[in-house]
Amino acid sequence: MHRRLIAPGALAVSLLLTVPASAADYKPGAPGIGDPYYPAYGNGGYDVSHYDLRLKYQPVTDTLEGTATLLARTTQDLSRFNLDFLLDVSEVRVGGAKASFARSGEHELEITPKTPLAKGTPVTIVVRYRGVPSSKQAYGFTNWHRTPDGGVAANEPEAAWWWFPSNDHPLDKATYDVSVAVPDGTQAISNGTLQSTSSRAGWTRYNWRSAKPQATYLATLAVGRFDITTGRTESGIPVINAYSKDLGDTAGAARASVERTGEVTDWLTGYFGPYPYNALGGYVPNVTTGYALETQTRPFYSPRQFAGGSNVSVVVHELAHQWYGDLVSVAGWKDIWINEGFARYAQWLWSEHEGEGTAQELADHVYASHTADDPFWKVRPGDPGPEHQFDIAVYDRGALALQVLRNEIGDRAFFTILKGWPAKYAYGNATVGDFQAYAEQVSGRSLAGLFDTWLFRPSKPGAPAARGAGVASGSSGVTAPKSPKSWKKIAATNSVHGH
Repeated sequence: MHRRLIAPGALAVSLLLTVPASAADYKPGAPGIGDPYYPAYGNGGYDVSHYDLRLKYQPVTDTLEGTATLLARTTQDLSRFNLDFLLDVSEVRVGGAKASFARSGEHELEITPKTPLAKGTPVTIVVRYRGVPSSKQAYGFTNWHRTPDGGVAANEPEAAWWWFPSNDHPLDKATYDVSVAVPDGTQAISNGTLQSTSSRAGWTRYNWRSAKPQATYLATLAVGRFDITTGRTESGIPVINAYSKDLGDTAGAARASVERTGEVTDWLTGYFGPYPYNALGGYVPNVTTGYALETQTRPFYSPRQFAGGSNVSVVVHELAHQWYGDLVSVAGWKDIWINEGFARYAQWLWSEHEGEGTAQELADHVYASHTADDPFWKVRPGDPGPEHQFDIAVYDRGALALQVLRNEIGDRAFFTILKGWPAKYAYGNATVGDFQAYAEQVSGRSLAGLFDTWLFRPSKPGAPAARGAGVASGSSGVTAPKSPKSWKKIAATNSVHGH
């Protein structure tokens, strides 16, 4: 038998290490995650790994009731923490024990657990709630879309508050199980794969699962009467598309566009690498809003996107986001160029694919069609500010910067970057600075001047800079060259995030 001898000093140190933090060491989590564009969005003090949402929705009254179970881990010694949420809460439990809760600010639910939580503690949070989502507003708006036969949650940079409590910022990604009971004859659409359905006493329950990390704004819910189509991509990914039964004149154009989802996705893999999820599709509910959104695995499209006829270009845009925006998400909302500039550039590549104008011709057109005094050039795509986050310049000037990068480093390095970037930061977050560093690493060139000129200066790059970048070299830069054939289709998607 061996005995371990412990010196008195070592024993004292050991005891100190086991003493729990005093009450004074436990502090409330921050009411925001630290994003300067939206200081109150997200929360500090914990990280969510999974959301389990068990819901029941009555379309006639727009009443949603639910139980949300969040699996999280504390990131500090925590006395209190916030969730972003608007509906009426009846009970909160933390680690199985009832917790007290209160409202604060525009959209904060403050939760005080029965006992403080030490840093690194796995914690289960259960919230029971009920309410009418369309009756709730924050900051003067609602992101719940009432439809003639139900409701839809889809918007950016926030949408979760109207239907589930969350840590609402892309920095805190999680997996999801979404189970929704709706009256028989009505369907519930969400992200990921449909695990099962069951009917009982006039209600049908749909169980959806998103098995890969997903930002909160990319979670979606749509309840209504839909025509559902199913299929598979050439690579075998299951596709589920849904169309409201009352789309009217836009129904045909919507289907002619969204039904090409599998084809477009397979095509995009050639540029961005393997499709990163096990589910795919799109849905078109009968909403009055005009934008589309890259809700993960199943993008949302408004009928207005197809008012002028079929529009595969918008489908390309939202599916490109599955890599640029969903797989790799912004670290902060100022990094929005990594989402929108690349999704727009995917539309330019599709234009090349369709023989309707090359990316170079589209870049020349963008540069020459905006005069130096056009406010277009005042917006800096690399950090546009919250008031210009979805300005057209983030899209068009953002894509223009990518063509300049392509011209500077050559096709081989450029397309290596397009495919390598999503793989490097898969299921995580990154900044514009991270992208510049990666592009410099792959190309072996210093790109600081290029990024500064084309992404960060609030002015139009002069003709010498444009000629040096291979842009509008055949024009004076004053009169726009004839627009490529695809331009009208691409411009028709300019409201994709016109929130």
